[in-house]
Amino acid sequence: MAHATLIVTCSGGTYFDRDHYVDVHLPLALACWQRHGLESASAYFPRDADATDVSVGIYRFRDEDALHAALASAETEAVMADVPRFTDATVSRIVGTPL
Repeated sequence: MAHATLIVTCSGGTYFDRDHYVDVHLPLALACWQRHGLESASAYFPRDADATDVSVGIYRFRDEDALHAALASAETEAVMADVPRFTDATVSRIVGTPL
């Protein structure tokens, strides 16, 4: 099976703590989801056309089954509970697999 990628974007909102996202949230996701097949997690901070800050988290899983197992796991509650600690932005998730 091919790798699967979970792309998480955050945009809008009144605050976004990049340090918390990189130093706390990404390691938390790794700690919670590695046993389910998460292989890496990284962050990008582009600006949109209106110069609004946007964050993009790239979570790479062994395969799509691993990604869905991680999201369905009990550990996901801890990952989601951390979100308000770094942002009140709108969070969107997209699942992608290589062609």
